Amino acid sequence: MVNQLLESSVSPGPIMGVVVGYWQARILLTAVESDVFTELSASPATAEELGKRLGLTMPATGDFLVGLVHLGLLEMTDDMFTNTAVSERFLVRGRAEYLGGYLRFCDKELNPAWDGLSTTLRTGRPHNPAAIEGNPYDTLYRDAEATEAFLNSMDLLNTPVALGMSRLDWSPYTSFVDVGGARGNFAHHVVARNPHLTSTVFDLPPLEREFIRHMAKLGAPSSLSFQGGDFFKDKLPEADVLVFGHVLHNWGGEDRVRLLRNAYEAVRPGGAVFVYDPMAGGDKPPMNAVLASLAMHVWSRGGHEYSVAECHGWLKEAGFRPETVEVADLHDDVLVVGHKDR
Repeated sequence: MVNQLLESSVSPGPIMGVVVGYWQARILLTAVESDVFTELSASPATAEELGKRLGLTMPATGDFLVGLVHLGLLEMTDDMFTNTAVSERFLVRGRAEYLGGYLRFCDKELNPAWDGLSTTLRTGRPHNPAAIEGNPYDTLYRDAEATEAFLNSMDLLNTPVALGMSRLDWSPYTSFVDVGGARGNFAHHVVARNPHLTSTVFDLPPLEREFIRHMAKLGAPSSLSFQGGDFFKDKLPEADVLVFGHVLHNWGGEDRVRLLRNAYEAVRPGGAVFVYDPMAGGDKPPMNAVLASLAMHVWSRGGHEYSVAECHGWLKEAGFRPETVEVADLHDDVLVVGHKDR
């Protein structure tokens, strides 16, 4: 048996690579939590110097920083550590493309839910207690720090999508509602490039103050407004277009049809509903879609990714005429438009 193992070309490397991947993630998340990259952006330092600035001890801090070098996030020259180009751009607090908010959301919200994957597989229920009780966002938005981290991550992820969507032909429409639009970042980018539009962001009431603050920061026009409500309990605002971006994958199939039926009532004749999500179908969807789907299983109430064909079916059931629309620069997302005929 030993000889067979020695002669085999099969290695446990892929298995060990997955295991140590978790350890590498912990190094990154701890570095962000400790503001390593922000400190080094201000001035390079040795391990001892940085440890004193951050309140970290030696010799563990030295190993920690060398680990970040191996991850491609720091450079080391003559015992001095500096940021790499990627960490300087995305991991320095205060930068426009700072990823720290998204990483904090993963660490504090998604990762604990992932710890219950085996339970979710056995029971079909999320491991997130807030999702079991109802809407996970209700609990999330009670924590100011968690809310800020989540909104930062949503803005970072939806900005490139918004820029792609803003290049669509919006001339047939005069208004749209961004359903679950958080603090209005997507709506702002679309209206900025299509000033004939007015937009309403519809989301849970606690986000109104965040919307007001974010719009003031962006210098957004008065054509953007906020309406608080729960899209499972309240009527959706009327408009030419209703947008569901990264919303449907948070909920189960029955809830998706329910939301789209409510949207049909709110969309004006000749208008449409825009749905964008990864929508990776087939027998072997890409890994990013599988991970996103499993994240929704463990964190949300019935959420998971779905295919374009499924989206078409739900839109038809709600009364819309579906069409898949090609959009440049939509990254991992697919846009399906459901038309409401006159």
